[in-house]
Amino acid sequence: MEVQRNFFIFAFLFVSFLLWQAWKSQLFLSNNTNEKTGSTLNFIETQKDKNQIFIKNDVISLVVNMYGGDIEEANLLAYKDQLHSSKPLKLLETTSDFVYQVQSGLIGKDGSDSLINNTRPMYIAKKKFFVLEDSQKELRVPIKWINKNGIIYTKTFILKPKRYDIQVEYDIFNPTKDILEMNMFGQIKQTINLPKNRNLYSKNFALQTFRGAAYSTINNKYEKYEFDSISHHKNLHILTKNGWIAMLQQYFAVAWIPNDNIIGENTIYTSSIDHGVAVIGYKSPAFYILPYSSSCIKSKLWIGPEIQKEMKLVAPNLDLTVDYGWLWFLSQPLFQLLTVLYNIIGNWGFSIIAITFLMKAITYPLTKAQYVSMIKMRTLQPKIKEIKESFKNDKKRISQEIIALYKKEKINPLGGLFPIFIQMPIFLSLYYMLIGSVELRHAPFLLWISDLSSQDPYYVLPIIMGLTMFVIQKTSSTSNITDPIQKKIMNFMPVIFTIFFLWFPSGLVLYYIVSNIVTIIQQKFIFSNLKQ
Repeated sequence: MEVQRNFFIFAFLFVSFLLWQAWKSQLFLSNNTNEKTGSTLNFIETQKDKNQIFIKNDVISLVVNMYGGDIEEANLLAYKDQLHSSKPLKLLETTSDFVYQVQSGLIGKDGSDSLINNTRPMYIAKKKFFVLEDSQKELRVPIKWINKNGIIYTKTFILKPKRYDIQVEYDIFNPTKDILEMNMFGQIKQTINLPKNRNLYSKNFALQTFRGAAYSTINNKYEKYEFDSISHHKNLHILTKNGWIAMLQQYFAVAWIPNDNIIGENTIYTSSIDHGVAVIGYKSPAFYILPYSSSCIKSKLWIGPEIQKEMKLVAPNLDLTVDYGWLWFLSQPLFQLLTVLYNIIGNWGFSIIAITFLMKAITYPLTKAQYVSMIKMRTLQPKIKEIKESFKNDKKRISQEIIALYKKEKINPLGGLFPIFIQMPIFLSLYYMLIGSVELRHAPFLLWISDLSSQDPYYVLPIIMGLTMFVIQKTSSTSNITDPIQKKIMNFMPVIFTIFFLWFPSGLVLYYIVSNIVTIIQQKFIFSNLKQ
């Protein structure tokens, strides 16, 4: 089997896989649905004259609407909105044409939030601005509401230094003689159709990632749930102990993690409401506050980048939101190895080059076996030609004689394909890693390559990659290809795949260039040794 044929089979399979993924993302509807709508909470209005407070630590700033105490805006201070921009990335916002916000409250017979009247409490705070100082270990932001019966509801946001997880606590003081009953809920809502100025999802077929809802239960570690399913009213209604709910986009996540110490099961639900807004949320089991006593219920909230090592500490399986697809078992250790190299080298681009050398060194025995098999196959071509001429009217006999020849010479005709099936998962794993790891977002390499996770803006790397493919093709003999159409297709392959690679992440193209250069060197080295 010729090297260049294997090479192009690999490239063709990879591009075909990407096209299939893009097509599937448009048609997929999750099967894990239930027509029950559960307790869906349709609070959305940003009413009551936008009475807001502002909360900030060193990595995130929040805007909270005092009507309901919902988080209507969140800015990630350590991440820029776009490459070379001075503005921080705005993850949550509430505008006239786009809603992405986090809501929570207390519902039920004695809750502060009414499902019947669709009303929220108007909280009050001692001041408008709350900032975590350098000397503080945590920032507590209490907001308070007292109902007509004198019941005091205190909602507290707790932020810590350099942390994206936020504790949300409800303290309820019951001064009455009655037993109070209520449930806590937490939900995330987002407009399904993005406005033109909102860049959450790449239209580049090679850089498409998941945008939608996700959840985790005691029986299901991680499950994505399409906005399309929610908009078609195929809603979730799942009872579970522990778990979490989230909304995801490339590199960033917003998630609610309910309190796992409460007795009973949480209800995970989805719904769609007016104006094309998708909702995923949870409702806690009922809890009770005895007369003349107080009680506290807690929940965690993640608003930030998908940093695996930090998310893993916040909730079990939350790190799985860094979705490496079906090759996660390769992508995760590959990313850990890349991180180790980055800590040594200090540049993600050179780390990719280093990991390429490591991968090529590991697969060198397979590469050598491939070339040896290729040389043996070439030496058999005259004998194969004789067999075809001798039994030209008997195709079955030709096949039998060729197989017998392979057995006699101890050649596996499929041996050249084995390295392809080893290299392709590594290549795809690196692809998923580059488009899914926030650490590589806006990561510079050299000169004009200022973001290894996006395409080369000047298409220089794809052109270099095409040239290396052309060199591999020319240094591998094509004399055995007699069909003129097939030969013409082979000659056009470097051009075809250069065009495809124009849209691939520049870090992936860099990997492929280095891999091709090493392949050329290995090829010359092995051939020279075989001729001796």
